[in-house]
Amino acid sequence: MEPVSPASSARARREKLIVILGPTASGKTALSVELAKALQTEILSGDSMLVYRGFDIGAAKPTEAERQGVAHHLIDICNPDEPYSVPLFQQQAKAIIHRLNAQGRVPILAGGTGLYIKALLEDYQFNETGEHAAFRQQMKDLAAREGLEAVAALLRQEDPVAAASVDLKNPRRVIRALEVAHFGETISRTKTFDETAEDMQACLYYDAFVIGLRWPREALYARINERVDLMMAAGLEQEVRGLLASGVTREMPAMKGIGYKEMAAYLAGEITREEAVEAIKVGTRHFAKRQLTWYRKMPYIHWYEPESQTQSELLRMILTDMAGFLQE
Repeated sequence: MEPVSPASSARARREKLIVILGPTASGKTALSVELAKALQTEILSGDSMLVYRGFDIGAAKPTEAERQGVAHHLIDICNPDEPYSVPLFQQQAKAIIHRLNAQGRVPILAGGTGLYIKALLEDYQFNETGEHAAFRQQMKDLAAREGLEAVAALLRQEDPVAAASVDLKNPRRVIRALEVAHFGETISRTKTFDETAEDMQACLYYDAFVIGLRWPREALYARINERVDLMMAAGLEQEVRGLLASGVTREMPAMKGIGYKEMAAYLAGEITREEAVEAIKVGTRHFAKRQLTWYRKMPYIHWYEPESQTQSELLRMILTDMAGFLQE
C-alpha cells in the first residue's frame, strides 16, 4: 500500500466546495444553475449586492425562472440600510457549506466579490485592535476638522488603487479603506494557506474546485454593455424610483452599488439619463477589472473560456475535470 501524503490526508478531512467565479457578465449564474442541477446540490451567492432585498435588476439578481428550482442561499437577507461584512459572510457561508456536506452534497459558491471568496477559501481572520479604533477616531476628527478631502488625500498617498475604487464622498468607506491600507495586518490570514506551498489547493480551508470564467476583454466589455442595456429595458429606472419612494436613501450601503448610485443621481436631476447609463457601463467595466485583479491573487483557479464553446460543452468539460475531485 502506498503511503498517504500529509497533503492528501488533509484534503480528505476537509469539507468540499465548488466555486464558480469570474468578472461580472461572464456567465456565472447560468453555469452554476446547470452544474447544481447536474450534481443535485444547492448554490450560495458570493456577491455582496445580492444580500439586499429589493435590489434586483441593478444587482443582476437571478430571477426565480433563472434559478430553475435550484435552492439559492445568501440572497435577500439584508435590508438596504444594513451593512454587510466579510466576517458575516464567512460565518453564514460556512454554516450552509457544513450542512450540505453533512447531507452528502457538494455546494456551489457562485459570485464575483473577490474579497468574499478569497477570504472564505483562505480563511482570513479579521482582527481589530484598540490601535485601529484609535486611528479610525483620529481620521474622523481630521475629517470633521479639515474636511473629508484631507482623509482622501492620505488614502491616495497610502493606497492609490483603493483611492481610485472607493467612493471618496463616503466618510465611512474612505476611513475604512485608509485603515486597511495603514495597518497591513488589519486583514490577516491563518496558517491554513501557504502561498509558497507546491500544492496551494491543499492549503485552502475547503477541499475546493475553483472554476474561473475568462473572456477576451473586448468580448467581456460588449457583454457588460449589453447587460446594462437589458437592465434599463427591464426597468432599472423604475426599480430605483420605487426604492427611493419607499424610504431608501442614497446614503444607505445598498444604494452605493453600481447602477443604483448613477440612476439615483439621474433621478435627482444631477445628470442626464444617457449620462447615467454610460456611467453605469464605465463603472461596471472598471469593476470587472478590479475583480480580475483579485483573481490574479488566486493561483488555484481552474480557468475556462466560455467564448470558445457552447454551454453544454463547457458543462461537460467541467464535470469531466471534476470527476476525480467528486469521487475523493
